[in-house]
Amino acid sequence: MERLPDIETNKKAIRARKRVEAIKGFYQHLLAYCLFTPFTIFINYKTYWDYKWFWFSVIGWGIGLAIHAFVVFVQKGFFGSQWEERKIKEIMRKEENRWD
Repeated sequence: MERLPDIETNKKAIRARKRVEAIKGFYQHLLAYCLFTPFTIFINYKTYWDYKWFWFSVIGWGIGLAIHAFVVFVQKGFFGSQWEERKIKEIMRKEENRWD
């Protein structure tokens, strides 16, 4: 019986590690965006300031960053770890009933 808490502890540790990696990935993405945006504005300013092309990369990348933030910080129930747990239990129940 001592083995079950170890398995649960390992699952929680793995989930926590994945969560930390996801958050870390978001912050790296945010840092790259914050460094790249002024660079593109500077390049646009030095080359041809009459046409503001930097907005395309800033807005496009900003949308990607917003989606990344949504996935990391908001999307917990929709295809998140809780959904995975429910789905695993559901499939296991179906398999048990199939053999009965």
